[in-house]
Amino acid sequence: MSKLDRRTFVLSAAAAGAAFGLDKPVEIFPSALAQGAGPHPMNPKAIKFHKFKVGTVEVTTVFDGAIYRDHNPSFIRNATVDDAKSALRAAKWPDDRIPNAYTITIAQVGGRTVMFDSGGGGQVPGTGSLAANMKEAGIDPSKLSAIVVTHFHPDHIFGLFTKENAQVYANTEIIVPEAEFKFWTDPNVDRLPQAAQGLAKRVQATLGGWKNIKQVAADQDALPGVRAVATPGHTAGHTSYLVSGGSGQLLVLGDLTNIPPFNLKNPGWHIMFDANPQLAEQNRRAIFDRAIADKLVCTGYHWGMPGAGTLSKDGNGYALAPVA
Repeated sequence: MSKLDRRTFVLSAAAAGAAFGLDKPVEIFPSALAQGAGPHPMNPKAIKFHKFKVGTVEVTTVFDGAIYRDHNPSFIRNATVDDAKSALRAAKWPDDRIPNAYTITIAQVGGRTVMFDSGGGGQVPGTGSLAANMKEAGIDPSKLSAIVVTHFHPDHIFGLFTKENAQVYANTEIIVPEAEFKFWTDPNVDRLPQAAQGLAKRVQATLGGWKNIKQVAADQDALPGVRAVATPGHTAGHTSYLVSGGSGQLLVLGDLTNIPPFNLKNPGWHIMFDANPQLAEQNRRAIFDRAIADKLVCTGYHWGMPGAGTLSKDGNGYALAPVA
C-alpha cells in the first residue's frame, strides 16, 4: 500500500496551492453561469440548496459558490489538457475552462443537525454563499449540533473562522479526523515548504487550540449514526463519513473525487490537489465499488448541485445519477 508522509505532501504543496487559485486570479461566477443559463451543475444561481431523504436521514446540500480556472497542464498529472477538454465535452459541459463548485452536506440524523465541512468562508475564491443559502434552506447555523470535517484544505475549513481567526461556531462541537489533526498540528512546520506553512500555522492558530474540537479515529463513530471511513491520499487524514438512518445509508465523500467528468469518470486520473495520488486512486476505486455494492447514496464536495447521487460502473470508470 502507498504511504502518505510529510515528505510526500511537501512535494505537491506548491502545485496544490496553485490549484486552489491562491496564487493567481480565477474567474468567479463567470457571466455564462451567473445569469442562470442552462442546467449546468456549477451554475451558482441555478440551485442554492437541495433537499432529499435517505432512509430516515433528511439531507440538505447547500451551495457555497463556484469558480472557473484556466486549463493548466499540471492540473491532471497523468492526462493532457486535450484529455480534460474532451472529458468536459463528453459530459456536455463547456470545455474552455475547468469549473469547480463547493457544496456542503447537512444531515438530520438521530435528532441532530450535522454539517459536513464549513465552506471557504469567503476566504477562498468563489466561496462565501453558505450562510445565506443555509438561511434560504431554513437551516439556522447557530442551531447546528456538530460540524464534522473531512480534511483541512482551505475550502473545507476556512468557514470555521474569520479572517482574524475568531471562531464562527464557538458553541458547536467540531469533529475532525485524528490523522488529519495530527498531520497539520505537527510542531515542525518549518519542514514544510512556504506554500504549506501558512496553512499549517493557521490550523495551529485556530483548530489546534480550540476547546470544542473532538478527534475521531478511523472506523469509529464521530456521532451516533455517523461513522468515520478512512480515505487518505488527498490529504494525510482525509476521511469520508457513512451516515445511517433506518434502511438508508449516505456516504459523504468529501474530496475523494474532483468534478465528475474528471476522476469520477476516469478514476485513474491524478488531480494535483492529491498529496499521494496513487493512494487517493486506490481508495477512490475501493469506495466507489463499495458504494455500488451497498447501494449507497453519495455526496461529493465538488460535484456541483444537487451534489449527491448514486454511482454505477461506466466502462472503465463510474457514472453519477443525481438524486431527485
